[in-house]
Amino acid sequence: MSRDMNSIRYNQNIVNPKSGGGITAMLAITNGTIIDGLGGDPRTAMTLLIEDERITALGRQGEIAIPRGTQVIDAMGGSILPGLIDTHVHFALEYPDVLRGLLTPPSLRLLQTIPRMRATLDAGVTTVRDAGGAPAGLKMAVEQGIIPGPRMQVAISLISQTGGHGDGFYPCCADIGFFGISFTDMPNGVADGIDEVRKAVREILRAGADWIKLATTGGVLSTSDAPTSSQLTVEEIATAVYEAAAQEKRCMAHAQGTQGIKNALQAGVASIEHGVYLTNELIDMMLSQGTYLVPTLIAPISVVQFSQAHPDLLPPMMATKAVGVIEAHKKSFRMAVEAGVKIAMGTDSGVGLHGENGKELQLMAE
Repeated sequence: MSRDMNSIRYNQNIVNPKSGGGITAMLAITNGTIIDGLGGDPRTAMTLLIEDERITALGRQGEIAIPRGTQVIDAMGGSILPGLIDTHVHFALEYPDVLRGLLTPPSLRLLQTIPRMRATLDAGVTTVRDAGGAPAGLKMAVEQGIIPGPRMQVAISLISQTGGHGDGFYPCCADIGFFGISFTDMPNGVADGIDEVRKAVREILRAGADWIKLATTGGVLSTSDAPTSSQLTVEEIATAVYEAAAQEKRCMAHAQGTQGIKNALQAGVASIEHGVYLTNELIDMMLSQGTYLVPTLIAPISVVQFSQAHPDLLPPMMATKAVGVIEAHKKSFRMAVEAGVKIAMGTDSGVGLHGENGKELQLMAE
């Protein structure tokens, strides 16, 4: 435990390997500062008793009887709070290094997700929505206790029009897939027209997706578009929303530019990812429809930092696009917060480093 909320660490000593990664039968955490996540003031000098992975008692130090044989961890005044949720990560990515991706076999790329998931747990994040790149098997491996990781919901693939944000075409070598990821159980999401979108949604759901992700605008890291460009028609997006709803699933939209955000909202998506160029009209639509905004404020900042540290690994136009969206991004987020739009924290981890999820909360608080 740490006194700094932004440095909360997952305590390995709690885990019992024989139980598939679960918590030991009886655990007491003493001398902690409880933040219950319900809006109340932090409570100091608290003891938490956990039995079979469930909290069974909570009270002031000395008020809780600790049974003999219980594992005891002294939090040393550190914060104890519910696990955090990051609604936008990419475990199969770590920085936009296309060349490294091309030289990495799919089997190695999958194994590389293990320390990234561990780092995410260490950051206090216990549930994530992987927004593209992670196959359903990764989620299953966590559920079965094969590898440690947060609870996962997965989008698997990104549905994109030809030449859109999710089209992996590069002039050097045609199609390299979604940022170089080519797992065999990851359907190709490039689709044009209602029928192709319908089939893509069905294939991605068949592969085990919990969410359908659509690129309704260009982006910072795509090579042939601008963040403001509109992609997919309202009819195409609405088809995806309908097909997902038919299987009791929802859609999320990578949407940065104004028109692409509007198209996604008109079609009925559940969440807007990034939302760089919001307007009062779009905010009113989000309020009336109950749409969530997942701002990912740290994403373009991470791209700029990466380009400065590794100027030879990132095309200059990507860094230029990242610099160009930062201030508008912050302004749109403030507008949404002040208007009362529902906000969910998402980092776009994979564009930046994994395990630094708390930095997004810092940016949101600023």
